[in-house]
Parts: sequence; C-alpha cells; structure tokens
Amino acid sequence: MHIRGNLQDGWNAGRLGRLLGPLGYGCAIPRAVLELIGVEYAYTRTPALRGVELHVDAGEVVAVTGPSGCGKSTLLHVAAGILPAQLGVVRLLGYDLTALSEAQRAALRRRDVGVVLQFGQLVPDLAAVENVALPLLLDGWARGRALRAAAGWLDRVGIGQERDTLAAELSGGESQRVAVARALVTEPEIVFADEPTGSLDQAGGFELLELLVGEAGEGGVAVVIVTHDRDVAARADREVRLLDGRLDMARLTR
Repeated sequence: MHIRGNLQDGWNAGRLGRLLGPLGYGCAIPRAVLELIGVEYAYTRTPALRGVELHVDAGEVVAVTGPSGCGKSTLLHVAAGILPAQLGVVRLLGYDLTALSEAQRAALRRRDVGVVLQFGQLVPDLAAVENVALPLLLDGWARGRALRAAAGWLDRVGIGQERDTLAAELSGGESQRVAVARALVTEPEIVFADEPTGSLDQAGGFELLELLVGEAGEGGVAVVIVTHDRDVAARADREVRLLDGRLDMARLTR
C-alpha cells in the first residue's frame, strides 16, 4: 500500500468534497471524518473502552467529558490512531485504521490530523518554532518555508516572541500554546485536543479555545476536545460523556 500517494489523493478529494459537496455546487452536506464502531481497549485486565460508538462530521466540535480515569485520553489516542483499537472499527478521514500499519497511521496524522496532548509533549532541546515546524519538515518541506509557516502560527496563538526559546525553558501555558500551533500548522482536517486549556489561565484558555472553534467554523476542521472544564464543553456543538468505558447519548450544547 502506497500510503503517501493515497493519503495525498485522499487529502485533495476530502478538501474538494468538503468545499463543493457531492454535487459540486457548494452543498453543505455533512461528511463524516471520524467513526468509531464497537471500539474496545483494555490495559491488561482493566477495560478502558467498552463498545464505544462515535461519529464526528467535518466542522463539528465535540467535547468528551467524564470523571478522571474514565478513559477519555485513551479514547482520544485510539481515535487518532496513536493506540490501535483491540476490537471494533476506527475510520479516520475515510481510512480504516485497523488496516494501516503504525508507520501509515503516523503518516496520516502528520499530514491531515492535528494532535494536542496533555502538557504539550514538545521536543525539549528544540526551539518553539522548530517544534511547530517539525511535522512540516518531516513531510519534506524546505526548512525556511517550514519555519516561516511555524512562526506565523506562533504569532496566532500569542507566543511569537518566544519563537527561539527552547521548549525546555517554556512555562506550562507557553508549551500548550506551542502544541496547539504545531497541531494547526499542517492545516489538518481534524484536531484531537487533550485538555488543551488545562495549563492556561482563564483568559488565555478562552483565547486558545476560540482559535480552535474558529478553525472549525471557518475552515471546516473537526475538533474533538477531551476536557474537565464545563466552560470548554459549553463551546462545543455537542458533548458526549464517557462513563465506565461507554459513551452516553450526545447532548447538544449550542
């Protein structure tokens, strides 16, 4: 399977389909970018996900809530292809992740999926701008072009002045802003964010959340946010609650 060529073809078809609709006349018909069907995952003998069903459309913002330790981060990791589902089907941007190798899943994430993990998960000995540029560089962009794109996103998340600061020297909130910029620099079709505002004060968290929600509204980017924050969940189009490894009925929040 030639994942690089196939993924590029999928990117072009997906973006065109989202803009024009199936008839080519700008029809605003929802397109599923993420489907989980009967998904299960367990750590040794401890079930984390039990028959999870989830459907996310392009441009939709979905908040995943639930008590600590209920499996929210596991759900995000499985949906993004970081962890392979042990049972069930995960379709991401039309690809059945269970049929892809780890390298192929990584290639898909690098091009069309943005991921914001808790605590940023930056490369400590790289500068902020290099961390943001990393997925572009891995995808073959010229270094100068990649760094310019990365610098622009650092400006958008309000941390452009720290572009040359090593990630190890950034505060928790600054690291989280860099992680969001890195997730968005590739102009993904879907973003997975695990507690993206957890390290920020209220004003900074609201600003970053508005950026994510704005990308969904203006660019048709789907956003799946794991959060404990009721204010964050309230900005989503829909909230799903994870309890005992299962998702409850979806609730519209706005």
